[in-house]
Amino acid sequence: MNATETVLITGAAHRVGAATARLLHAAGMNIILHYRHSKEAAEQLQQTLHAVRPDSVALLQADLHDTAKLPQLVEEAVAIAGKLDVLINNASSFYPTPLGTVTEAQWDDLIGANLKAPFFLSQAAAPYLRQQQGNIINIVDIHAERPLKEFPVYSVAKAGLVMLTKSLACELGPDVRVNAVAPGAILWPEHLDEAAKEKIISRTFLKRKGEPQDIAKAIRYLIRDADYMTGQVLAVDGGRSLNS
Repeated sequence: MNATETVLITGAAHRVGAATARLLHAAGMNIILHYRHSKEAAEQLQQTLHAVRPDSVALLQADLHDTAKLPQLVEEAVAIAGKLDVLINNASSFYPTPLGTVTEAQWDDLIGANLKAPFFLSQAAAPYLRQQQGNIINIVDIHAERPLKEFPVYSVAKAGLVMLTKSLACELGPDVRVNAVAPGAILWPEHLDEAAKEKIISRTFLKRKGEPQDIAKAIRYLIRDADYMTGQVLAVDGGRSLNS
């Protein structure tokens, strides 16, 4: 792929999504930023990136739980750029659901954001990605393999997204590569106190937390340099997933 890839990033107004948009934009890619409610943050990011390279970032608003409208989101992205090279399924919901308290609405929300929307977005994007020999990159979690206590629904959803990555690699090869990135301690959940943070860091081999840019760099690698990789999960976690 050349330096004019068009990349659709879901949930791109904040956190890892925004960091990824900045890094890929700096690498010469054109970015389509999806957001749900964060219009102001998305517009600010667009303005910042346009100051570097005009007319290189577009915004699309959508509720990813509205499955029927996901093909329209993809079609709007293609209409803006004339093509689609990369889909990054980054948007996610994350909150505790201790067993015995889980509601159907929580189940639908967590499964919907973390698994259902990526599936139907990928399905809608597949024909366009095939034309470009493109990529799908899913943002999963180290807890897809090691369940996080009091987060069973989230853990199940991310485990499903790992299998979706592998299944889509099977379905879409050889035309489209499909991989995932599994972050470890990158951005702290709001509920963690300092003692919990230190405990997590102590279980990494690098003895420090990572940064959103670490995830963005892994994504850039998968897009630009991983030509013979598909169906794989890159753990960017300082070795945390290897430690007991």
